[in-house]
Amino acid sequence: MRDYSLVIFGATGFTGQYVVEEVARIAEEEKITWAIAGRNAEKLTTLLQNVEKTTGNSLKDVGIIKAEVSDSNSLCEMAKKGKIVLNCVGPYRFYGEAVVKACVEHATSYVDISGEPQFLERMQLEYNTTAYENKCYIVGACGFDSIPADMGTCLLEDKFGGQVNSIETFLNIRSKKRAHGHFPTWQSAIYGFAYANELKPLRKKLFPERLPDLKPKLKSRGILHHNPLVGSWCLPFPGSDRSVVMRSQRYFYAKESKRPVQMAAYVQCSSLTGAILMVLMGVTFGLLASFKFGRSLLEKYPKVFSFGTFDHDGPTKEELDETSFVLTLAGKGWDEKLAEPSDTYSKDPEKELVVRVSGPEPGYVATPIFMVQAALVLLCETDKLPAKGGVFPPGAAFAKTSLIERLIKRGITFETGLKTTR
Repeated sequence: MRDYSLVIFGATGFTGQYVVEEVARIAEEEKITWAIAGRNAEKLTTLLQNVEKTTGNSLKDVGIIKAEVSDSNSLCEMAKKGKIVLNCVGPYRFYGEAVVKACVEHATSYVDISGEPQFLERMQLEYNTTAYENKCYIVGACGFDSIPADMGTCLLEDKFGGQVNSIETFLNIRSKKRAHGHFPTWQSAIYGFAYANELKPLRKKLFPERLPDLKPKLKSRGILHHNPLVGSWCLPFPGSDRSVVMRSQRYFYAKESKRPVQMAAYVQCSSLTGAILMVLMGVTFGLLASFKFGRSLLEKYPKVFSFGTFDHDGPTKEELDETSFVLTLAGKGWDEKLAEPSDTYSKDPEKELVVRVSGPEPGYVATPIFMVQAALVLLCETDKLPAKGGVFPPGAAFAKTSLIERLIKRGITFETGLKTTR
């Protein structure tokens, strides 16, 4: 018998505090027991006092667990006490595996908010078999990276009424002021780019079987294009969305013989000038992240090299309140499905469905909602989860669950609209 339904690890971190607030708001309604975990018991106690004042809810029964990444025994003790661990400690490249290992060894399910493809895919490669044997679920990327994209893709396919060939996503971050992020997100991006060459050999081991050669192929729109659907200049989105969505697509192809969807991700810019500045920032970032001294500069001066977007302070409450997101997913395909996923259509795609996922500030308001609801689905809907356990991306894990309905109740919007392209 476990002591707690949920354990939030890294609760006193910048994002962890917002996750604690979110659980505090829904715990009574969901009838769950929960605990917070971290290195410093005094800070954990202070956090609960502050969250109690913020939410107006009594937290006297919330547990406190002392645990830290460098102490494997403490992680194991933490894992034994909870049914689900919500890991908020990043960058996950440095601090994530020890928590995954402890959870898998003790048959404890796990969610995180990683947007780091190397970490996510390596965890699947190294822990999927043991997680399956121990009947626990390890589901990464359960924050803004990449539940809107992955669950949005699942919804689009479900509502399409035929065969989806391709999906293009367009991310719009809306803010009265400049969007503002916290340093660990910047640090994760630095090392993700620096070691991007790890992905190719990793994927050869993880996915030895190639996907079918799908036609017509989704063409790249290049470095910069103006998109009429969203009415703005767009750049390729460097985040983890595409890698996460494609892992789900591979799962559906392998387990359900479903034709994989081709996917491309873009980010919207406020103007052509803004797009050009983002390109220049990206070039500078890429150059510096490619060597050790450059990485040290990026880490030492995040505000300078991110043009004020990232720093060690993170966004203020006012900035959070004035920021929101819209993710537009544009799918194209056909009215009918062919018998085999590798079969080729004789005509061009004839149908289009647009799905829009929108919500509050993505990094520290929407992300806790995504993470907590994902954990609750793992807790409450085991009969709707795939296999008996394993390591999954969100789409593969939650496609048949009520996650989208739960998110809608917590203020995330999923909209669909159909139109023909011919």
